[in-house]
Amino acid sequence: MKKSIVFVFALIASPLLMAQSLNRPKLMVGIVVDQMRADYLYRYYDKYEEGGFKRLMNEGHNFRNNHFNYIPTYTAPGHASIYTGTTPQHHGIIANEWYDRTTDKGLYCVSDKTVQSVGGSGENGNMSPKNMISTTVTDELELSTVNRSKVIGIAIKDRGAILPAGHAADAAYWFDPDAGEFISSTFYMSELPEWVEQFNSRKLPKKYLDQTWSTLLPIEQYIESGPDDAPYERAIGGKEKPVFPYDLKKLSKEGKNLGLVRGTPFGNTLTMEMALAAIEGEDLGQDDVTDFLAVSFSSTDYVGHSFGPDSKELEDTYIRLDRDLNQMLVYLDEKVGSDEYTLFLTADHGVVDVPQLLMDQRLPGGYYDAGEKAAKALGALAEKVFGPGEWIRDVSNNQIFMNRSLLQEKGVMLAEAQKKLASEIGNFEVVFKAYTGTQMIQYEYTIGQAALLQKGYNPTRSGDVLIAKNPGYLAGGYGGKGTSHGSGYNYDTHVPLLFFGKNISPGFTVRRTVITDIAPTISTLLHISLPNASIGDPLTELFE
Repeated sequence: MKKSIVFVFALIASPLLMAQSLNRPKLMVGIVVDQMRADYLYRYYDKYEEGGFKRLMNEGHNFRNNHFNYIPTYTAPGHASIYTGTTPQHHGIIANEWYDRTTDKGLYCVSDKTVQSVGGSGENGNMSPKNMISTTVTDELELSTVNRSKVIGIAIKDRGAILPAGHAADAAYWFDPDAGEFISSTFYMSELPEWVEQFNSRKLPKKYLDQTWSTLLPIEQYIESGPDDAPYERAIGGKEKPVFPYDLKKLSKEGKNLGLVRGTPFGNTLTMEMALAAIEGEDLGQDDVTDFLAVSFSSTDYVGHSFGPDSKELEDTYIRLDRDLNQMLVYLDEKVGSDEYTLFLTADHGVVDVPQLLMDQRLPGGYYDAGEKAAKALGALAEKVFGPGEWIRDVSNNQIFMNRSLLQEKGVMLAEAQKKLASEIGNFEVVFKAYTGTQMIQYEYTIGQAALLQKGYNPTRSGDVLIAKNPGYLAGGYGGKGTSHGSGYNYDTHVPLLFFGKNISPGFTVRRTVITDIAPTISTLLHISLPNASIGDPLTELFE
């Protein structure tokens, strides 16, 4: 009897059966849609076809109440947090660009002067993930398979390709607007692969800009958005009015301004075509070792900034992206196999409605000055509190960096200086509350804006005073046209999260989930280590 039990146990635990039970996908596909609010899935639902967003929603698992859990909600921190399973507090990407105390200059999130451009021109390729100080799920996949997996990142934006691909990636490719082609850097390779050269030789940006951008469907059907000629939109390419149609050939100056493609829905189509070329060129998903393709669709962000959430331009962009997703899924079904890949789709942040529109509709919101005038006002305020001197070194990302050398010289304690300045700033009309860097270090916040700020606070990179604004407010400089993001309010934090494909059962979840749960979920699906600084938990609904 005992022998039988031992035999059964040995059979269950045999390496062959364990390997079979892992049932990993041949290809993992991560899709980030830049600046996509969760409500866009439903706002344009009736205009989507069955094979794009609807297929992901209806055949996959939809986490309807998914949020970012930190401030600031920008592109670089968003992509880093999705793939590291942690927040800027630990991965160090505190903004798209931040003030570096050590150099007294601004530091771009993926800037790396030790590497050179591969392809393209100028300094657009001097980029790498070196400023991200934790591992990604893509890094852990490479470690787990002893680099037998292939990991590729693709996006129009450099940061949208580099940060998801991680430190150990085989390659990351981004769009050089000056050259009109996808490039990389010597961090990854010495020359572009032949398939990338062939892709660039197709001159797709020029092709897309040789046409007129009109609505894909009759414009009168776009009832989910406001009037075409609205006062809240910024025209692109020097066009007099932000209205359809857009003569892209004329606006791009006969194709001389190839960067214009980024601000049209065709930038997403270009990205999709590049992703398909990568699958083909790198033979992704063609063996039993899981590969990873990280794709970020950046053009939704460019269009969203210019035209806002209520524009027909944005609606058309999402309708066209839906068709691009359909084409991508059909290709994956045929090339990799419909039951051999797993895909997730989310966003790096949301966006606030154009504040001028909110004001005109008597809703809370507005603008505040965040430029040189504000910096001078804050400097004057600091002099009022501390006496004459250049007390402030930088104001950026709603953070204030104090002149610590001067504080030390004058014998002013840093914590006390932070407290006094924060107290004064807290009296400003648009400020919800100001917090100090010392508070972020000494206390543990669990709810509200303070907790979100703390998860976005990195002790060596963040400022001395952190400012949370009231909801609906946006930094000035927009002139009542266009919009942006960055806050900890729902319009910026609530983003889609869809899992689809192999090992994913259809369903939906309405409990609150957070963006840092994505990477540990992928790690669990792939049976690999979690990223080293991950604070999230696997989404249990996918494993029940």
